Amino acid sequence: MPRYCLDLDTPAAGFIDSFLIGNGWLGATLGGGVGTERFALNLDTVWSGGPLQPEADEGPSRLIPELREAIRRRDYLRADELGRALQGKAWTQSYQPLGAVELTYADADATGYARRLDLAEAVAHTSCGAVGLQSFVSNPDAVLVATATGQGVLTLDRVGMAFVSPHPDTHISLSEEHGIRWLVATARVAAHVVPNYVPSEEPIRYDAAAPAADDTVATGMGYAVVVAVERDSDTGGLRLIASAASGYRGHDQRPSADFAALVVEARARVAAALEIGTNELRQRHRDDYRRFFDRVELDLSASGPVAERAELLFHFGRYLMISSSRPGTEASNLQGIWNVDVRPAWSSNYTININTQMNYWPAEATGLADLHTPMFKLTRELAEAGAVTARRYYGAAGATAHHNADLWRFTAPVPGIPQWSNWPAGLYWMAAHLQHHIDHGGAAEGFAAETALPVFRTATEFALDMLVDDGAGGLVASPSTSPEHSFVVGDAKVAITAGTAMDQELIRETLENFVGLADPTDPLAVRAHAALGRLRLPVIGAAGNLLEWDDDKTPHELGHRHLSHLYGLYPGIRITETGTPEAFEAVRRALALRLDNGTGYTGWSQAWVLCLAARLRDRDLAERSISGLLDHLTSRALLVLHPHDGWPEGNVFQIDGNFGAVAGLTELVVQSHEGAISLMKTLPPSWTGGAITNIRCRGGHQASVSWQEGRLTLAAVLAGRDGEIVVDLPDGEVAVTDPSGPVAVRLVTGAAAGRRRLAWSGKVATRYAISPR
Repeated sequence: MPRYCLDLDTPAAGFIDSFLIGNGWLGATLGGGVGTERFALNLDTVWSGGPLQPEADEGPSRLIPELREAIRRRDYLRADELGRALQGKAWTQSYQPLGAVELTYADADATGYARRLDLAEAVAHTSCGAVGLQSFVSNPDAVLVATATGQGVLTLDRVGMAFVSPHPDTHISLSEEHGIRWLVATARVAAHVVPNYVPSEEPIRYDAAAPAADDTVATGMGYAVVVAVERDSDTGGLRLIASAASGYRGHDQRPSADFAALVVEARARVAAALEIGTNELRQRHRDDYRRFFDRVELDLSASGPVAERAELLFHFGRYLMISSSRPGTEASNLQGIWNVDVRPAWSSNYTININTQMNYWPAEATGLADLHTPMFKLTRELAEAGAVTARRYYGAAGATAHHNADLWRFTAPVPGIPQWSNWPAGLYWMAAHLQHHIDHGGAAEGFAAETALPVFRTATEFALDMLVDDGAGGLVASPSTSPEHSFVVGDAKVAITAGTAMDQELIRETLENFVGLADPTDPLAVRAHAALGRLRLPVIGAAGNLLEWDDDKTPHELGHRHLSHLYGLYPGIRITETGTPEAFEAVRRALALRLDNGTGYTGWSQAWVLCLAARLRDRDLAERSISGLLDHLTSRALLVLHPHDGWPEGNVFQIDGNFGAVAGLTELVVQSHEGAISLMKTLPPSWTGGAITNIRCRGGHQASVSWQEGRLTLAAVLAGRDGEIVVDLPDGEVAVTDPSGPVAVRLVTGAAAGRRRLAWSGKVATRYAISPR
């Protein structure tokens, strides 16, 4: 099988075996049918619902003093009762499908069937006998392009073209003009969709009210799909070109249902693309896509087929990111930009207690910092919307966001179980990505002051108002929960306490990041600095394991899928092997306890295990984690899965697992969080030979490394700025050179057992080669 290609020999049996193509905002799901392709379409801005409306009553913040007192008394049953009273009444909205274009382009013939997703070109191929179909979604030209070629392709008058809509009252028209067959579909999405896990007598509701005079609606935006099919002069076959337009006008603006205007917008894109030859459209698409894909390389071909599967997973995850997140788009949701269900699993929303953040874990290191920007926009707008939530629910300054968000920037606690509803720390975690961007040297001028600092300010204001004295002079967050997990009191499951490990880690990061960016004389920075001196660290238990809560509480599920209490090791950077050895060992023990009891049973959870294994230098665990992902938690189409007995296919695709896997695979070879660029820390035993190139590191540097038989053969660092460069390597004598010759290096402290650290004075844009003596 060629590198970068995913090859399958049968059509998709369902969604999770489909090929996904996209340009960041327009997505298509392809089943690879024999002679007929079904293009299930999505737009990143098409969601149910509409802008949030202010709530009339004063809110439940008056309950906070009583809740804190119940926590102080360790009356966790009462705390749970009060926590439920602190929840809101509304749910997030759901990401919506547009419908599917069905194109019959050849008489059915399954002879020699094959389909391929070329990750290097971002093109899907289906072949049946002598007929082939190639499909891609172009970012430069904003269209889906599909071309059918070969003996047996139907003539234009015999082509079958239809639109299958999941929404009622869809208007579909077919016409032919100047040898081009046109299909136009318009509809409105649901006004409200109840999450799939919530029982409801009316789970999906559409709004039949006519648009206002300006063609806007309160809920249920409109959209248009326009498709053209013609003979293709470049290939001699058939060519389909399609695009779509959404009525979204901003998260705080009434959406449009002006179908005429939406059709004009979508048709203009299609008409412009029809004027361009297929070969040129594909070349423009290729050039645009490759400027992202070619930035980084991982080659494990020297290690054999087991490692090559991991390599393909790495490149597939990068492919998905380029295809679902671009500057100016919405951030990738639980399924990126691909969804075929009106009532999708977990609303296909932004779940910000792990999943949305994991979507962007690999962005900086794999050279895709510019694709990180949609998350920054989401974070900034949640910080603005969350100010009302902070006041209403906590009587606090600043802003907060809970575990669910959506297109409309929902930030309130949803009605439900406290273990997931009553977690007010989402904004801290989202904001951490702003600092990651700064640390990796990819931030544009003004980013820190204009984008990051205001978010950290409002998150810090909220954090300071959430901290209380723990009775021993320390500060802890109260109320505090650990995402989606509960502890046991008698026969009851409860979740609300003070000072959970994750909240303490997130608040520490938030305060440190704000202090690092703010004017030191800023009164808020002074307060934050003082709070940092008193902030209690996560607790190590009697058995030497890092605890999830504020003491040795009994977990409800020893093998819980979330690894929230281990945040300080990954994705956080506070806990390191040589800097905090006691906490490092406590994380190792805590992870072993989780693993012994079955954690990692969802794809995204196993990806988190992989990232933790990389930081722990646990090569065997890394190997097992990769195998667990590839053998049990990915579909044939490499989509990472969340097992779900209640779902038709028995599994739900969650894209965060794909992205988390890329982050973990990268960290096995290159890390940069300990004040050094660390190379080859956790090579799995099967990775006997290979190379990785142009990994972005903190400090703005880039690192490349190759190895054979598990030993370094060559490494390089491209300096991102002037100043000291520290490289952490396996033990052994090496020489460092730049283009002018040998470089004077010195040994520095801080290396773990079996490793050494070298430092030298670097100059920006200079490439330094490191080779064994």
